[in-house]
Amino acid sequence: MTKEAIFKLLQERVLVLDGAMGTMIQRHKLTEEDYRGKRFANYPHDLKGNNDLLSLSQPEIIKDIHREYLAAGADIIETNTFNSTRVSMADYHMEDLVPEINEAAARLAREAADEFSAKEPNKPRLVAGSMGPTNKTTSLSPDVNNPGFRAIDFDSLAADYKEQAAALIRGGVDILMVETVFDTLNAKAALFAIQELFDELGREYPIMVSGTITDASGRTLSGQTTEAFLTSLSHVPLLSIGLNCALGADQLRPYLSILNRKAPFATSAHPNAGLPNAFGEYDQGPEEMGLLIKEYLDQNLVNIIGGCCGTTPEHIKVIADLVIGRKAREFGVKSMESQA
Repeated sequence: MTKEAIFKLLQERVLVLDGAMGTMIQRHKLTEEDYRGKRFANYPHDLKGNNDLLSLSQPEIIKDIHREYLAAGADIIETNTFNSTRVSMADYHMEDLVPEINEAAARLAREAADEFSAKEPNKPRLVAGSMGPTNKTTSLSPDVNNPGFRAIDFDSLAADYKEQAAALIRGGVDILMVETVFDTLNAKAALFAIQELFDELGREYPIMVSGTITDASGRTLSGQTTEAFLTSLSHVPLLSIGLNCALGADQLRPYLSILNRKAPFATSAHPNAGLPNAFGEYDQGPEEMGLLIKEYLDQNLVNIIGGCCGTTPEHIKVIADLVIGRKAREFGVKSMESQA
């Protein structure tokens, strides 16, 4: 779908994003052998936990997860590529597989989305290429004794993101999503890389950005408030800006209210299913989360709504039912002028 068509769709109705990929993978209780599959049976390093690799070693599992979210009513599904950059894949000594993993994951999501679009032509399904924050930060030192040290520099991170974005586009995504941003400089590296890639391709794709508020201070890990985060990225012609992860829907609402008032773009949210319990698990059920998401919709806070950690197709089904008939939140210059 073209950038213009997606923009028009967002002006017509609230779109539903899918839920957590990791939560669904955990349901399969995969072993080390499962992660390896036939192709990586003799790989010299441990692979269990490398969820992105499953797009190569267990593609039907990943495709079926996409299908479950689409069946639940998701308009947008994310590729299984949250950690598919060289810097993150270095943990598994799989840097050279990055282009293949991204392209394969995008194709799996594309095929699943196209299946459902063919069944319901009046409800086109979109694929967002997930570009996670990586396991490094360009703004902060990991060494308390050396505050000037950085584990990665801007140019290296931008090169990693450019490689990922190019492979996602080859695989057929509609949107690029820079998500779970805890360091705005990392996001800037991703956006710089994406813009450079667009210049080379001679074509632009819609870009979603989603940050994460890390605690009750209301700031990102690199110290920015929600408003500062928005201001730092407002020079980029984004499709949407939003928040995800770290917090549940209840805790996220005040920060979404800020974006709603000030963002010239569409707004998005995919909160966790509440806060994690003592075992790191998420206990908030679909109905309970649905009551909180209803408040988002009643207050017209979001254009795109989905779920992050702990959410499942059951959560997304409740959310998809809630958005039916909802008026789209206005965004753009006219919307900002009306709120001034």
